[in-house]
Amino acid sequence: MLAACGDDEPAHQLVGYRPSGAQVVDEVPLEDASNGGAPFDFRAEPGELLVAYFGYTFCPDVCPTSLSMFKNALAQLGDDAQKVDLAMATIDPARDTAEVISGYVQSFVPTAHGVRTDDAEVLRDVTDAFGVTFMVTTGESGDVEVAHSGAMYVVDDQGELVLTWPFGVTADDVAADLEVLLDEADAKADA
Repeated sequence: MLAACGDDEPAHQLVGYRPSGAQVVDEVPLEDASNGGAPFDFRAEPGELLVAYFGYTFCPDVCPTSLSMFKNALAQLGDDAQKVDLAMATIDPARDTAEVISGYVQSFVPTAHGVRTDDAEVLRDVTDAFGVTFMVTTGESGDVEVAHSGAMYVVDDQGELVLTWPFGVTADDVAADLEVLLDEADAKADA
C-alpha cells in the first residue's frame, strides 16, 4: 500500500455561504460616523476583508450577540485580525446618532466603523445591495419597534460580497472561515 503525501487534515468547509454570482455592494457610500462623517464605501482595503453588519444599538439580543461572537472570532485570528475590518450600519438612524453608533460598535471592536445615514432612500439602496431586510415602526404611544435580518457579510477589496454568515454561527466557525478567505485574498494578490 502507498501512503498519501501531504496534510491528512481535511480542508475547512466554509460555514457561511457564498453568493451565486457577482454581488457588488460598494456603489452607495454611507457616512462613517467614526471618522467625522467621511464617506464609507463597503469595500475592504487591498488584500484585506471587511465584515459588514446591519443592526441598531437598542437591539436587546441579536446585535450584541453577533458583535460579541465576532469579537471572539477576531481574538482567535491573532495577527491576521489586523486584516479584517468591521463596519456596523445602523438601520435606526433616528436614535443611533453618530456618537451612539460609533461608541456602540467600538465597545466590541475598537477599530470598527459605525456608519449611518439619515436618508431613508440611501439606506434602502445599501441594504438592498446586501439583501438585508429590516423594518422600523413607531406605534401610537411612541414605542419604536425594529425587526431586521441578523446576517453578517464579508466583502473583498473589489467591493464584492464573498460570504454571508447567518445569525447563530459560532466564533470558531467564523474564525476558520476568515482564515480561508484571507488565504484566498493572499493567493489573489500574488497572482
